Amino acid sequence: MIYLDNSATTKPRKEVLETFLKVNEQYYANPASLHQMGNEAEDLLENARQQIKRILNMENVIFTSGGTESNNLALFGVARANRHRGKHIISAETEHPAILNSLKELEKEGFEITLLKVNAAGEISLDELKNVLRSDTILVSLMHVNNEIGTIHPTAEVKALLEGSRVLFHVDAVQSVGKIQLSAEAMPDLLTISGHKIHGLKGSGVLAFNQLELAAVQFGGGQEFGLRSGTVSVPHAAALAKALRLAEPNPAFAKWNQELRTFFSGFHGVKIVSPEKAASHILAVAVKGIKGEILVSGLQAESVIVSTSSACSSKSKNTSHVIEAIGLPREYKDGVMRISFGAFTTEEDIASLKEAFIKTYKLIK
Repeated sequence: MIYLDNSATTKPRKEVLETFLKVNEQYYANPASLHQMGNEAEDLLENARQQIKRILNMENVIFTSGGTESNNLALFGVARANRHRGKHIISAETEHPAILNSLKELEKEGFEITLLKVNAAGEISLDELKNVLRSDTILVSLMHVNNEIGTIHPTAEVKALLEGSRVLFHVDAVQSVGKIQLSAEAMPDLLTISGHKIHGLKGSGVLAFNQLELAAVQFGGGQEFGLRSGTVSVPHAAALAKALRLAEPNPAFAKWNQELRTFFSGFHGVKIVSPEKAASHILAVAVKGIKGEILVSGLQAESVIVSTSSACSSKSKNTSHVIEAIGLPREYKDGVMRISFGAFTTEEDIASLKEAFIKTYKLIK
């Protein structure tokens, strides 16, 4: 199979798996235990934490089970700890469900939510953001790279806009870390990453943050500085640190992205959905009058794996909220498929995708 659904999940690197297995075998003691084996496990855990802090250039790192938990901790943690300052939170209508559904829950707690509109390219307006900021705004939460169409939000400009205010800035970098560098001037107050998006393991992630007040949303033995109770998985932490060390942008992604844009543009009734300036590892296209599920099945029959939109919405019969938000023409809405590259993608994979699409297109049109 040719795997081109890397924005849903990635194949773990061999080195990451080896690290996990080695640590799991040798450092299986509870890092909170007082005996020697517990101390050794704790030392390894803290070593992984320090490595990740250096790579991300953030002051604090809390280990979580992945992007969803990290996003929940960021939103609920900031909101509940800062509700005395205000109850207004700003995000965008194209955010991941982990953000949007958390915001719906916060509304039930009395918080006011403003969702920024996006244009046809999935881009927010900085002017709108400036206009909706209020004296009681406590948080702006935006993803760096959209998981469905690859739109890149202007994190540096947003941070500059918030400069001098008491508004905190959270960035969901699940789709960008290891692929697009966040410059120092773009680094937010809180940052979410997930291991399985960078050829690490499912069940691992972090919320990184600088000095700020967070409320715990999970209670127990007080691990992770009291913010995320529960026995910390040292093997997952070490494996995540390894995955981050190995993650780096691949210049071939931009080449393949442009190559496929040209290729798909040659077919009648095929529309490029991802904007020109989108992240190069994600390319969404749509076929007029055809359901995305048919495209996915047709390509799978040719041993090529892609997805309809995001893994979180691909099994739903409803049109993706991202596709609705960008106003894709009705005749294309149901026919969106997403191609996403990873570290193991090759030139041969791209050629196989082209051949498979030609065969599939002839059958469905």
